[in-house]
Amino acid sequence: MARWAIDDIPWSRFDRAKLDPDIVKIVKAAALVETNGSAYAHHLCRVFNEDPEFQASARRWGEEEIQHGRALGRWAQLADPDFDFSAAFARFTESFRIDFDRDRSRRGSRAGEMVARCVVESATSSFYQALRDAAEEPVLSEICHHIAADEARHYKLFYQTLTRYLKAERIGMWRRLWVALARLAEGEDDELACAYHAANESSRPYDHRHCSRAYASRAFAVYRKRHVTRCVRMVFRAIGLAANSRLSRATGHLAWTVVRRLAADPNDAAIQQSPL
Repeated sequence: MARWAIDDIPWSRFDRAKLDPDIVKIVKAAALVETNGSAYAHHLCRVFNEDPEFQASARRWGEEEIQHGRALGRWAQLADPDFDFSAAFARFTESFRIDFDRDRSRRGSRAGEMVARCVVESATSSFYQALRDAAEEPVLSEICHHIAADEARHYKLFYQTLTRYLKAERIGMWRRLWVALARLAEGEDDELACAYHAANESSRPYDHRHCSRAYASRAFAVYRKRHVTRCVRMVFRAIGLAANSRLSRATGHLAWTVVRRLAADPNDAAIQQSPL
């Protein structure tokens, strides 16, 4: 798909009658995370400091992530006129901090860094496809259509870079599997929980467990099995496993079971009803 601009979005078609309050909340949080893309691009440029071609691609990737955040933020402000996107982003970056100035990847190698990025792009591409399919509001559906296509292209960039670096670093399938599992486990870290709090609940004290569950129960509710299966296949490919194998199908089925359980987490509703 060709590159797009925020002005290409048909903003005049916004339909308030088709808003879903839970989707509005997860879009607000997603807007903050996406807008932080420049920090991750900066980190990649430091890790790949001897690869100017990839550095240029990483900078373009960061710019596109920022555009995703701005488009989602603009939509969120239409959906909730009281939402101050700039103030929410300032709160988010103040509370969520990572050392983006490291010259070495936490994954142990540049190939490992690309495995981790492929995992992230697998998840985001599948998430925005799921959100596009779940959203009844036409402008949000259009935004997510563009973002999902971008994230799939980003996956291709990181996968091609992974393939190139594997020739020199030669990390095996088991090491790639460990990196992928470690990155998936980081889904429980503070980033999304902090974003959810900064976007939706800044008047309340931050509670990681509550915010993590509040985000997850809403975000996973938009998925259908096809979205989860697609994500698993993309991750398998990055690890070096057959994407259409019996193991991939079994893993996809297990992942779908987990997603449904997280989406139906009864503890989230109980937490929201009790005072902090």
